[in-house]
Amino acid sequence: MRPFRIGFWIVPPAIGALAGLLYGLIFEIEPLVSAIRGAFIGAPVLLYERGLLFQTWRNLIRRAATPIFVVATLATYIAMIATGNAGAGTILHHAFGYMPNPRVAMLMSDAGLAYALAISALAAFVFRVRDLIGPRVFANLLIGRYHRPISEERIFLFLDVAGSTRFAERHGDLAAQRYLGAIFSALALPVHRSRGSIDDYVGDMALVSWTMDRGTREAACLRCVFDFAQVIAADAERWLAEFGQVPDFRAALHCGSVVTAEIGLERHKIAYFGDTLNTTSRLESVAKELGVSILVSGDLLDRLGTIPDTIIVEDLGSRTVRGRHEPLRIAAVHNGSRPNSTIQDFALHGTEPSSPKLDISQ
Repeated sequence: MRPFRIGFWIVPPAIGALAGLLYGLIFEIEPLVSAIRGAFIGAPVLLYERGLLFQTWRNLIRRAATPIFVVATLATYIAMIATGNAGAGTILHHAFGYMPNPRVAMLMSDAGLAYALAISALAAFVFRVRDLIGPRVFANLLIGRYHRPISEERIFLFLDVAGSTRFAERHGDLAAQRYLGAIFSALALPVHRSRGSIDDYVGDMALVSWTMDRGTREAACLRCVFDFAQVIAADAERWLAEFGQVPDFRAALHCGSVVTAEIGLERHKIAYFGDTLNTTSRLESVAKELGVSILVSGDLLDRLGTIPDTIIVEDLGSRTVRGRHEPLRIAAVHNGSRPNSTIQDFALHGTEPSSPKLDISQ
């Protein structure tokens, strides 16, 4: 489940009320009436787009081609607009006595429907562009945060789909692409829950990143990997029926300083530069060599501090990684069940802690 944040539920009605007030100013409607209607109409649309309403339906149409996505989204918006308007009319009639009867209260003018649809169509377009280039990239491009290169600390996850080459050899490139697309779609929700960002896809590998604050909070970066494994396992029957196998993956996590910059002219992209990204990529190769599913650097473990609940950190010692002058401490991370403790012993001395763990059920 997504952690409860009151802002998720306050901001959408507030934005809807502001849109309603704008409509009231244009058509000279009493502010209270237009604000209530705007809140009731706008809130469901925005909550839907934030994945808090009708999540299964939203995920289904998001995988469709853009024309189908737009038509299905507008149809969904119309249903929510009509329902929201009816709810607002009922409140205005019974609580404030603005309408002579409930039936009149639920009616919507042609201008009101056109305005709501126009705002909804704009929202559908904006959110589709946001989905295509990524929420973080979209927001940062709008505000121009990385117009000038900046140095920042980030956590990186390289997640590689194991066995994708063999799958392509057996089933063909088109089937392999559909398989990878389904896997990366399943990854989106765990990343969103952990407040991370899917920054790029390279073949059968996904690059995910977090700011240090978000990624270290309650070990969110590790929680994301186990959450993803849980999502895959929970849908194992569907994977077997549709693709003949349940996906497997390798993950490598590392953190450090990078230079982040906006690059490109016709196609803008936010890119990272520095040894931290290169080291994370090489750790993924080390994970493959060692046969480890999830590999974490000692640098990242130093920053995580206390890991709650059900995760076991297995010390793998130090290893020379190409591009680094000093050997890098690494550890394998497993789902397990031990008493709660910190990872400071490993982080400081290279010894396995007695009881680190992470709850992946939340």
